[in-house]
Amino acid sequence: MTEPDFDKLAVTIHNERLKLLATFLNGIGISVFAVGGLAPVFSSLYNSGGPTLFLMLVSIVCFLTACTLHYSASTVLKRMKP
Repeated sequence: MTEPDFDKLAVTIHNERLKLLATFLNGIGISVFAVGGLAPVFSSLYNSGGPTLFLMLVSIVCFLTACTLHYSASTVLKRMKP
């Protein structure tokens, strides 16, 4: 029976934790984009008032936040060990 390679196991655990963190950040980014970026715009398009400048600014901020979270997730993945 061979001994387990604890260094390889530690690297695998480290990489899996990073992948979970990146997935979480990306999921939050998708949620921010859907709820804050898209939903208010579509809602205002179907109402009689139409989109306002404030609504567009909020949507742009949510879109940029979502992009930042997605970029953060990809940055986290760069910390994976070979």
